[in-house]
Amino acid sequence: MYIIIIGAGNVGYNLAKLLSYEKHDLVIVEKDSTRFTRAMESLDAQVIQGSGSSYRTLEKAGIRKADMLVAVSNHDEVNLLSCLMAKGYNVSRTIARVQSREFIHEQSPLNAKKLGIDLLIHPESEAATGAIHLLEQSAASHLIEFAGGRIIVLGVQVDRDSDILHIPLYELTRKHPELRFRTVAIQRNELTKIPGGNDMFMPNDRAFVAVDKDNVAGLIDLFGKENRSIDNVMILGGGQTGYLIAKQLERKCNVKIIESGGEQSEQLAEQLKKALVIKGDGLDYNLLALEGIIDMDAFIAVTGDDETNLVASLMAKHLRVPKIISLINKTEYAPIIPTIGIDAFISKQMLTVNGILRFIRRGQIAGVASLPGTPVEAIEFIAREGSKILKKPLSKTKFPKNVILGAVLRKDDVFIPIGDTVIRAGDKVVTFAFPSAIHELEKMFD
Repeated sequence: MYIIIIGAGNVGYNLAKLLSYEKHDLVIVEKDSTRFTRAMESLDAQVIQGSGSSYRTLEKAGIRKADMLVAVSNHDEVNLLSCLMAKGYNVSRTIARVQSREFIHEQSPLNAKKLGIDLLIHPESEAATGAIHLLEQSAASHLIEFAGGRIIVLGVQVDRDSDILHIPLYELTRKHPELRFRTVAIQRNELTKIPGGNDMFMPNDRAFVAVDKDNVAGLIDLFGKENRSIDNVMILGGGQTGYLIAKQLERKCNVKIIESGGEQSEQLAEQLKKALVIKGDGLDYNLLALEGIIDMDAFIAVTGDDETNLVASLMAKHLRVPKIISLINKTEYAPIIPTIGIDAFISKQMLTVNGILRFIRRGQIAGVASLPGTPVEAIEFIAREGSKILKKPLSKTKFPKNVILGAVLRKDDVFIPIGDTVIRAGDKVVTFAFPSAIHELEKMFD
């Protein structure tokens, strides 16, 4: 496809990097000179300096032959206007990132349907949903759903005293036939690998495991973890993400939200029905102690500053809060999060990229997500008649390097594919691959 991306910030940059592996024709439009230079030097794409709201710039970018325009600049007006102009040039699909919640409400006079934009994506809503999912599975560091929620990908930290250390993965699977699971990636320090049967877990590994939804509890038990009841939650940061999390949680939890801005605190107090809003500095140790942080079941840091979120999360860790979730905006921080002892993180940028990729890869692809902090992508394919993947058992099928099939949903049955498995038309197959292998993998399901 010929795709124009407006904006080369974290979202646009990472989206272009992933799409470039798949041999799309990419053109990036970026006004800021620093981001323009970065994209020029490191992305396999044509980069044009200019504004996405300029029709002259769009024409220079090839808007007349574009199949899709994705507008992810930092300005809602630019994103919306560029999508509207793209429709004027008969671009078939348009996507806009918006920071204002007003544009995603059905009753808004300017929502996606009324504007004719195919997808409006709101990063703060994506981040809030991600945080809620992690609280629901408090033993996990990450949670991604596939196949309508029947297949779960869990990120789990491997403890130093775990019973599953130094056991080959094939033996671990053989010893627990009652659990339908497969380890699809292991993050060790800053390196990530897609493991084979002879690989083993080492202390402090972060494992990503595909598992039948019905076996999640058993898998968590296998890792020596347990899901705790989350009744008391402290949130640092009263921006859109913090507000959306508090709004969902206050119905069933005791919520305290700390916000340093006076005007923002007052607005939160008016908007939230049950949550307690506290005006103060979330890095003030005495304030945290006074507000009972040691009695919290979870601490969620979602300010707009990564360093504040990480330091506050480490303070909560020191005070033995059982579940800690930190928001990061700089994706460069993702690989180091496990090494500094933070349980889990959410990234608005990567969640937004995942949402856009899900839309771009419609058809035989039903879902897509990046495994946080790793280069591995999870892709849910729907096998269709005529696909190459259907012709013979998996053991006799040549797969690209750095690819693994995690789980399959066939009608109502979830199973882990093995060598003599033959994929059938209609199967939902959750695969895991490094970006360099995705293009070849997609051909197998084409």
